[in-house]
Amino acid sequence: MTRRTALAVLAMAIGQTAVYIVRPTTSYRLLALGHGATAVGIVAATFALVPLFLAIPLGRRADRQRGARLLLYGCGIETLGCVLLALVRSPVLLGTGNAIVGIGHLALALGSQSVVARESDDDHHDRHFALLTAGVSSGQLVGPLLGGALLQSGARLLPSTSEALFVAAGISALATGVAALAERDRSVEPHSPGERTDQRLLPILRTRGVPTAIFASVAVLSATDIFTAYLPVLGERHEIAPVAVGAILALRAGASLVSRIGIAGLVRRFGRLRLISVSALAAAAGLSGFTLTGNVAVFALLAIVVGAGLGFAQPLSMTMVVQLVPDRLRASALALRLTGNRLGQVAAPAAAGVIASSAGASGVFWLTSGLLVASGGAISRRRSPGPAAVDEHGSVPDA
Repeated sequence: MTRRTALAVLAMAIGQTAVYIVRPTTSYRLLALGHGATAVGIVAATFALVPLFLAIPLGRRADRQRGARLLLYGCGIETLGCVLLALVRSPVLLGTGNAIVGIGHLALALGSQSVVARESDDDHHDRHFALLTAGVSSGQLVGPLLGGALLQSGARLLPSTSEALFVAAGISALATGVAALAERDRSVEPHSPGERTDQRLLPILRTRGVPTAIFASVAVLSATDIFTAYLPVLGERHEIAPVAVGAILALRAGASLVSRIGIAGLVRRFGRLRLISVSALAAAAGLSGFTLTGNVAVFALLAIVVGAGLGFAQPLSMTMVVQLVPDRLRASALALRLTGNRLGQVAAPAAAGVIASSAGASGVFWLTSGLLVASGGAISRRRSPGPAAVDEHGSVPDA
């Protein structure tokens, strides 16, 4: 692993810590201001709404300029969003701040993924993407624990959310410093003026295996987001303290992190598609269990099941996507995957907010379980595609 790859993984881990303080804390901030589950769903969707339209342009830029400065810009923008969230109280402004954090997180994610894709050979993609997503999981573990420790119940809930969000801003500023070190190692190798990656996006999307990989990624990321946004709602209903909710979220992230250790060996033994399919079904079963109990200990066990199940699809879908396209189109292919992710992050919380208004948080968990079952079924019906299914001219060979 190169020095720049290691710094990109570290920046992503630190930036993700800030994000996973922000996500549940924003839900608690809305609840403290007197808003309900519907507002939580709508504000959660804003995290991905604007990034939905920016992923592909940023991917093209990264392909043209070998990653541009997405790591640095992403961390800086994320910091600004955290500060705004700490200062405002209206749902509209909270949604705006959440969107700014989402834009920063998108740039950081695409930048770090592009670094790993370009600076790793095909034999090491599974291992290095697993390390990247393990860094993501470490942020998802530490963030909720730290956020839960900072939050207080009752009359202190609202001011404590401001304090937690300022802490998130400080952590994101630290990620900015790490990203600046990574950018010092950046080599700029622009494409020739005649190359046009923008016309190659549709052929990439038509490549056998790419849509399936994107759907698996969308389902898992949507499930992670909804779980993070709505576990506080479920916890409030069962009178579970924020610190316990933070610990449960951290258990989920920790299980995802552990599941990614040795992932390359598991791929060699069972295959990528089988791992993604079985793990999605396991996560669906675990999420369904949250609707059947209010016991904290059972919640903790279910969180471990959900976390382990959600751990495989993200790194393996990244490997699938980048190995189906030529090296110089990999950032664009990853951007298509991130666009699908962001679409799911908009649609799933928005749908969850509508469902929550009538069926409550339990209905949201059932919706998410169904999405995971659908993705697992789609994956199980696919055959593993070969590498480089899109040629150097951006066309798809006849099957």
